[in-house]
Amino acid sequence: MGKPDIPSIKVGILGGTGLYQIEGLNNVTTLDLETPFGRPSDSYVVGELEGVGVAFLSRHGRGHHLLPAEVNYRANIYGFKLLGVEKLISVNSVGSLREEIKPRDIVLADQFFDRTHRPNTFFGQGVVAHISLADPVCPVLSRHLFEVARGLGLSVHPRGTYVCIEGPAFSTRAESRIYRLLQADVIGMTAATEARLAREAEICYVTMNLVTDYDVWKADEESVSVELVLENLRHNIEHARAIIKQAVSSISQLQDKDCLCQQALQNAIVTSPEARNRETVEKLAPLISKYIKK
Repeated sequence: MGKPDIPSIKVGILGGTGLYQIEGLNNVTTLDLETPFGRPSDSYVVGELEGVGVAFLSRHGRGHHLLPAEVNYRANIYGFKLLGVEKLISVNSVGSLREEIKPRDIVLADQFFDRTHRPNTFFGQGVVAHISLADPVCPVLSRHLFEVARGLGLSVHPRGTYVCIEGPAFSTRAESRIYRLLQADVIGMTAATEARLAREAEICYVTMNLVTDYDVWKADEESVSVELVLENLRHNIEHARAIIKQAVSSISQLQDKDCLCQQALQNAIVTSPEARNRETVEKLAPLISKYIKK
C-alpha cells in the first residue's frame, strides 16, 4: 500500500474530546484511507496551516461516536505514516492527580503508565520487533511546544507521568488515590497507546494534555463529570489551537540532533529473514521497508 498522491505533509494533529477540527487550514482535502489494520477513526482532513502541510484526524470520529477502547489506534497511526507525517501532535483531555496541576493547565506528559488491554503494536504474525520506549515522547517536539505555550503566557508543565486507563468510566476514589501513590501526574484514556504505535512507526510524537478536573481524589473539589470536563475544555481548546498554529509555523526550524524517534526500528527487528512471514512484511512495508532487504 503506497502513499496517496497528495502534497507533502509533515505534521499530523490528533484531535481529542473538544477538538474536532482545525481552524485556519487552507487548500483543504478530505482523504478516506484503508489500512491493513482496518479503517481509521474518520477521514483525514489535509491542508496547509501557516504554509505547512498538515493532516488532521478526529480520534473519536465526527460526532464523538468511538469509545477510547473502540478507537482503531493502529489504523490511525498507520494512516498518518502513509501520508508522510513525521511529527504528530496529539491533543488529549486529562484529569489531574497533583495539587499543583490545576484544571485548565496544560501538561506535556513525557512518561506513561499503561493499564489498558488493547492492541498496541503493529508487529506479530511472523515479524517481531522490540523498540526502546524508555523515553516515549519526542524530546525535541515536546520542548518546542513548551516554549511556544510559555511564550503565549499559558500555564504549562513541561513534563509529567500519564496513567492511561481503559475507560470509558472515570476512576473510583480508591483507584485515583493509588495512582497518586504511584506518582502519576495526570490520568487519561488514549495517549499511551498512541505513543507506542507512533514510536514503532518512527513518527515523532508529543501529547498536549488539557487538564479538565482533579479526577476524584480531591475531597474538596467537584468530582469529575462530563459537564465539568466540557466546561473546562471550552476554555482550553482555544489555547490548544493557538499553540498548534504557532508551533506548526516554526516547526521546520527544529533541530533533530537530540531526537532518535525516526530511527526507532533500527536493530529492533529480531526475526531472521528466512523466518519472516512475507504477507506481514508486505503489510508493514511503509514502516519497515528501509530495514528489510528484498
